[in-house]
Amino acid sequence: MSKNLVIVESPAKAKTIEKYLGKDFQVLASYGHVRDLIPKEGAVDPEHDFAMKYEMIERNQKHVLAITKALKTADTLYLATDPDREGEAISWHLHELLQEKKQLKNKTVHRVVFHEITKKAVTEAIAHPEQLAINLINAQQARRALDYLVGFKLSPLLWKKIRRGLSAGRVQSPALRMIVERELEIEAFISREYWSIDAALEAHEQAFKAKLTQFNGEKLSQFTVDNQGHAEQTRNALLDAADGQLLVSKLEKKQRKRNPAPPFITSTLQQEASRKLGFTTKRTMMVAQQLYEGIDIGGETQGLITYMRTDSVTLSVEAVADIRELIAEQYGNKNVPKEPRLFKTKSKNAQEAHEAIRPTSARLLPNKIKTYLSDEQFKLYDLIWKRTVACQMIHATINMVAVDLTCADGKHVFRATGSTIASPGFMSVYLEGKDDSLEGDDQESLLPPMEEGRPVKLNDIIVAQHFTEPPPRYGEASLVKALEEHGIGRPSTYASIISTLQNREYVTLENKRFYPTDVGRIVNKFLTEHFTKYVDYDFTANLEDELDAVSRGEKDWIPLMHAFWKPFNTLIHDKEESVQRKDVTQEAIDEKCPDCGNALSIRLGRNGRFIGCTQYPECSYTRNLGGDGDTAAEAEVVEGRVCPVCESPLTIKTGRYGKFIGCSGYPKCRHIEPLEKPSDTGVECPQCKKGTILKRKSKGGKIFYSCSGYPKCTYALWNAPIKESCPACNWPILSVKETKRRGVEKVCPQQDCKYATPYEGDPADVNGTKTVTPTPA
Repeated sequence: MSKNLVIVESPAKAKTIEKYLGKDFQVLASYGHVRDLIPKEGAVDPEHDFAMKYEMIERNQKHVLAITKALKTADTLYLATDPDREGEAISWHLHELLQEKKQLKNKTVHRVVFHEITKKAVTEAIAHPEQLAINLINAQQARRALDYLVGFKLSPLLWKKIRRGLSAGRVQSPALRMIVERELEIEAFISREYWSIDAALEAHEQAFKAKLTQFNGEKLSQFTVDNQGHAEQTRNALLDAADGQLLVSKLEKKQRKRNPAPPFITSTLQQEASRKLGFTTKRTMMVAQQLYEGIDIGGETQGLITYMRTDSVTLSVEAVADIRELIAEQYGNKNVPKEPRLFKTKSKNAQEAHEAIRPTSARLLPNKIKTYLSDEQFKLYDLIWKRTVACQMIHATINMVAVDLTCADGKHVFRATGSTIASPGFMSVYLEGKDDSLEGDDQESLLPPMEEGRPVKLNDIIVAQHFTEPPPRYGEASLVKALEEHGIGRPSTYASIISTLQNREYVTLENKRFYPTDVGRIVNKFLTEHFTKYVDYDFTANLEDELDAVSRGEKDWIPLMHAFWKPFNTLIHDKEESVQRKDVTQEAIDEKCPDCGNALSIRLGRNGRFIGCTQYPECSYTRNLGGDGDTAAEAEVVEGRVCPVCESPLTIKTGRYGKFIGCSGYPKCRHIEPLEKPSDTGVECPQCKKGTILKRKSKGGKIFYSCSGYPKCTYALWNAPIKESCPACNWPILSVKETKRRGVEKVCPQQDCKYATPYEGDPADVNGTKTVTPTPA
């Protein structure tokens, strides 16, 4: 047996590393965390310096047993989990478990850290082992304890004051506040009209436009011309004054340099993959994990990128030298700057030993290894490779031209601007994307040759109406950017923050934009009004900074926990007594009930928010939010369809279980049908072998799966099916299930079969839709 046992987190990584280390080393995977807090009250004890009660994670017991067995014949244990606080915590938990089992007697234990899975990096780490970093462990323990205490104290309060099943989180709640506040900004936004005035010009047979900037010697602002009459009056005055031409009064030419963006860190990779590839943050991290852990490239498995959870923009000296050589070979010496580019890391806590996300070798050109990668792996690798190479290239040189054109002795001034790329530099490889750029922003136009003092032909004056627009809703990229700017969360947590908000149904993602749900609004209102400090952006960011200080050894975590816990716990008890449910779920409006004359309020019901009388149940008046005073808003007619029973128009209605299609002739005709048609998973029914499994929604709104042959075939299951036979009982399909304690697993849907194994893929991709529902926190 091997004398050396190495523990990593994933089996894919284990296979790659074992090939590098040879026969004297056995490499096993822990499959992530091996212990967690017991899932009940009392797991964290504030009365005894926040002592924590852990238990082994059930789904990983067999992996811990395999490690224990292998360790009996080994002399040395190398803990080689990921190089971040979670990885450090996994190593520590495993060490504690093995120590409790008395398995470490007469064993040498090392912590090894590497940031890329290459033979050189792994062998060097083994040759220079370290000790467990107790400061990182303390910081992770403090974070876990804080999240536990907030969740276990706030969630029951939400159940009492709003609705059962809700939950709150230390970091997710400020993120929810961010989305709700943006929605409130949009709703409160009042659009303003304004008009632009442009000259349509021509010189040397090339048409171009210039924007009016001064009229009658006065500078124009956005709202100087705010109606059609004023715009037309200005247009006529300009046409009369110009008499078919404008004079070039001023012409400026200058060059500006544009430098490349720094190499990727976790947050910028998530943002750019969202903008350019349409990846979710969760998808980005999953594909990056695959690239990091290793891909079989022509019979040799190797990691293609460095560790993908980092907030450092540093590149190693060796990597920079390799990149500069490649640039000279591929793009010529003229594109290599005299000195290597250095980028400054913004995060105080970024460890300089960590690197930015880069290819492990710049010489692994994306197109050369494309055949070995999946489509998504190639797209993400290509993005990382281009950004990394571009960051060490020479700047781009851009020619800028600005021309002032006048008439009426200089009283009326138009300005035209244009730019051309004189030397593309890094832009020939990569250009960073932008979020929500304004119309016309960053667009380059080429102006014709012009000379000062010479006239230019005026073809027309064009006036155009515009309206100001509200700020855009957050997408994944812009939300990650905002979280980072506010210091909320850390690179490794952005994906889970977004997933949690969606899984709790506090927000929905529509057309790649986040919308708060009615429940999300109410939860946010409760937290911002009654727990203002704890959803404050600065407070959350400062707490993150203090936890980072713990990880650097500058602060003790136990006093930090006491400072947080005492006022928080006091506030919880105070709000339990002082806040009534109606204070949270009802919002007063300045309107009287048409039935009884008492006040109306916005209330939260089973189907979301609605307007109802405050004297309920004595007065039962209600109407939809946004209704016009009738007891219900006008039903939306389904275009092009009539009731198959009575041929009356079909309408979209709202009931206790959500929206559905119903006959407008109700109650005479009671025909109804679901608004959403069942979607076909493409998985053959294992019972009748004739139909396929359809994704359906129950009356309670819960997703389930059943045979398309119903009612002849009654086969049904709760979890998403996949085309894979059970290794234990040979049942033709498995299903994907997610729970808080065991994570995502492939399980056999047969009740008498207990087969279950971790699911490595993204549950959001099963049959093309999000199909698993986590248990409430």
